[in-house]
Amino acid sequence: MTTTFAPTLLIVWAVFALVTGVLYAYRASLTRDEEGQIFLDDAFAHEKAIQTEIVSKVTKLQPALRVSLVLTVLMTAVVIGYYSWGAYKALFG
Repeated sequence: MTTTFAPTLLIVWAVFALVTGVLYAYRASLTRDEEGQIFLDDAFAHEKAIQTEIVSKVTKLQPALRVSLVLTVLMTAVVIGYYSWGAYKALFG
């Protein structure tokens, strides 16, 4: 195992984790103003339009969030595997 691989591995993991965190923060900022209401009257058409726009943005964001989360989890498994393998080789040979 080369010693230059570990920093690269950790940097890639950190980038995936950062992107995932930013996407979750963005989704949280979008849904902060979302209200769980049903608009039955046309007088609230403006509020209904705003809620529909929020739901649309969150729906478009969801696939990117899932991919980012899966990549972060996979990279976490790779980092754990890399260091576990190094510890195994150091202990057993």
